[in-house]
Amino acid sequence: MSLPPEKASELKQLIHQQLSKMDVHGRIREILAETIREELAPDQQQLSTEDLIKALRRRGIIDDVMKELNFVTDNVDQELPSSPKQPVCFTDRQSTLLKKTNIDPTRRYLYLQVLGGKAFLEHLQEPEPLPGQACSTFTLCLHFRNQRFRSKPVPCACEPDFHDGFLLEVHRENLGDGTRMADSTTMLSISDPVHMVLIKTDIFAETTLVASYFLEWRSVLGSENGVTSLTVELMGVGTESKVSVGILNIKLEMYPPLSQTLSQEVVNTQLALERQKTAEKERLFLVYAKQWWREYLQIRPSHNSRLVKIFAQDENGINRPVCSYVKPLRAGRLLDTPRQAARFVNVLGYERAPVIGGGGKQEQWCTLLAFLCRNKGDCEDHANLLCSLLLGYGLEAFVCVGTKAKGVPHAWVMTCGTDGTITFWESLTGHRYIHKPINPDEPPAAEQPKPLYPYKTVGCVFNHQMFLGNCQPSDSVESCVFDLNDESKWKPMSEEAVKSVCAPGATTSLPPFPPLCASTIDASVTSNEIEMQLRLLVSEHRKDLGLTTVWEDQLSYLLSPALAAYEFERTTSISAGNEEFQDAIRRAVPDGHTFKGFPIHFVYRNARRAFATCLRSPFCEEIICCRGDQVRLAVRVRVFTYPESACAVWIMFACKYRSVL
Repeated sequence: MSLPPEKASELKQLIHQQLSKMDVHGRIREILAETIREELAPDQQQLSTEDLIKALRRRGIIDDVMKELNFVTDNVDQELPSSPKQPVCFTDRQSTLLKKTNIDPTRRYLYLQVLGGKAFLEHLQEPEPLPGQACSTFTLCLHFRNQRFRSKPVPCACEPDFHDGFLLEVHRENLGDGTRMADSTTMLSISDPVHMVLIKTDIFAETTLVASYFLEWRSVLGSENGVTSLTVELMGVGTESKVSVGILNIKLEMYPPLSQTLSQEVVNTQLALERQKTAEKERLFLVYAKQWWREYLQIRPSHNSRLVKIFAQDENGINRPVCSYVKPLRAGRLLDTPRQAARFVNVLGYERAPVIGGGGKQEQWCTLLAFLCRNKGDCEDHANLLCSLLLGYGLEAFVCVGTKAKGVPHAWVMTCGTDGTITFWESLTGHRYIHKPINPDEPPAAEQPKPLYPYKTVGCVFNHQMFLGNCQPSDSVESCVFDLNDESKWKPMSEEAVKSVCAPGATTSLPPFPPLCASTIDASVTSNEIEMQLRLLVSEHRKDLGLTTVWEDQLSYLLSPALAAYEFERTTSISAGNEEFQDAIRRAVPDGHTFKGFPIHFVYRNARRAFATCLRSPFCEEIICCRGDQVRLAVRVRVFTYPESACAVWIMFACKYRSVL
């Protein structure tokens, strides 16, 4: 059978990709080296091709390759197994037409294909990456009705080569209807959009939010045969929300095919009615918010300078009530305690919204999906996520908006205990503080509690149901009384008004909250990789200084309990295991020798960047550049993984040497 040249080339490329994916070349090299060592007789100069093929076949390499190269027809009808498919939470390798997948034939699916992009003009001059060369990549993240997907990374280009398919299950939420297939009319009432977030990752693994788009998918219900193609224009984020960043070609298809499609007029009428209903609710809330603000200012004219934030702009530049950024969020089995949730939020990266030129801080409160996919955000993003998780754990939690030292705007989380205890949670560090108000009426000689928290003023507090403005004579945190039921101290908004625009499903403009996803990082493998890289960097650094490097594996291993104890203390605020660590080190360090250790913590996995940071510490540099008699060096890395592939990386450098006076 002869193939046209383009098909032959495509087939070669597929086989090459499969071999690379299985690391066949690396395995072959290892087996050949082993075969040459074991089977090459001293008087024999070379092995024949047959000998090498036998060695590969004996170790099962050829069989593994042939098993992986399954050719599947692209007819979806032939790929329907009888076993039902569980809702997919997250996957890196998405279902495409050329890939087998388990589908329940009694359920309705939306098959969304991304068939390339164009007009990403910022990358017009981007050179074509060479094979194996590191380059910046685009990744498309999707969320639809509690299902999350991620595309394969593609090199950044003017016309990025997106070719991914996502199989989205259209659920029925009402109990008892789960086994019935959703028909056209039912699906028309499902207003949840497909939230698409485009992330750029550079060669240093730094992520940037490029675009956030809400796809209205229901146009497919009025299309012939339940198939439609769309051209989606992605707009920038923040200050660039009115600027186009590129175009995606998208194909939507209902599966199984719709037996009865709706007229396009019916679909358009439904969408128009929903938009009209949402606009009316938002208008009424705006009228109420203006009235509430006028009343708030009448209490005291100085209230005008307080940070009372009723609306905030999201990444698309859309003003939304702050209460809509918070919602009770359950982490399933991914996080066990509120303090562990605080630690997870803390290890997500902190980055202020980028601003072009000067002029102070650019405001941007991200939707949860954009924050999680980028793996970093501003203090408001961290506070909103932590508040949502604490609400999910059944705590009475609020986001506080106020200032830190020097009047810098800030957001943090507060929980109110049933016994009246007020606890502040700093979402950027994971620290917790008990609030004890100062009584300004006490005589000067009276002893007052000294606040340990960094907060100076608080203007308002809110969660998914309540919004309260601080109307006490002073907005200083240390003198504030957080009795939220006392309307002489906190002016509340109507809970009904808040629910009208912030309750789930209240308006179609409200972005649905995505579920958290388990980490895809192998902690042991990643720890080992970073440790090996650091050993190499230390050895090279010492070589440049004219010093030899001798590593002691046993000493490195003894550092592990200390790193585990540091992370345990960050999570629980309880210190444990220090006695055993100190005892082990005393036994490992002989008399007359000195031991020095330096632990440090990062939230990224770039070994070279971490090493450069460590060298800036005089304590760490003293260890790495240690001179003396019988110098032995040790380094231990421990990666602790959290949901969304966030991680806490603990590194400890140590040395022991003979003390010479």
